[in-house]
Amino acid sequence: MSNSNFINEFVNGSNHVGAIAPSTKFLVNKMLTKVDFNRDISIVELGPGTGVFTTKLLKKMNFNSKLLSIELNPFFASKIDAKINDNRFTLVCDSAEKIENICQSINFPKVDYIISSLPLAVLPSRLKINIINECKNILMDSGSFLQFQYSLNAKNLLNKKFNEVNISFTPLNLPPAFIYHCTT
Repeated sequence: MSNSNFINEFVNGSNHVGAIAPSTKFLVNKMLTKVDFNRDISIVELGPGTGVFTTKLLKKMNFNSKLLSIELNPFFASKIDAKINDNRFTLVCDSAEKIENICQSINFPKVDYIISSLPLAVLPSRLKINIINECKNILMDSGSFLQFQYSLNAKNLLNKKFNEVNISFTPLNLPPAFIYHCTT
């Protein structure tokens, strides 16, 4: 997808697109170092956008692992759907606020990892809290919630919801990004 299409979705996205360009490989690689791909895992991806994380996840996952991606933007969802054909992958075009119901409807058990590209900084407070609560409900006891943001404004909320929150930073992204690694 061209950057101009991404920018158009950012401008017209009514706070559903939180970046002006897709994530860089540096951000993707740094964020995914927290994922143990050496075992069968279940992953939910929130806000896959153009599929930058999606394609990397599918390359690294083993044959028995599963990936569910939830994308609210129909334009992005259609682009990902046209690009990816993999039996381990399910795409749902809906709100991340419905993550628990979506997982139940497709018989997706509790998950090992949630990889989130949601623009928490621009989401209304109630929606943001509902999404984080839903994420926590579907994570296994040993699960991880991985979220990147362009600021530290989600730190207090994530500290209230998760037992441990570790933050790292990558300057090699446009804009530079903070990575939250949250565990229950």
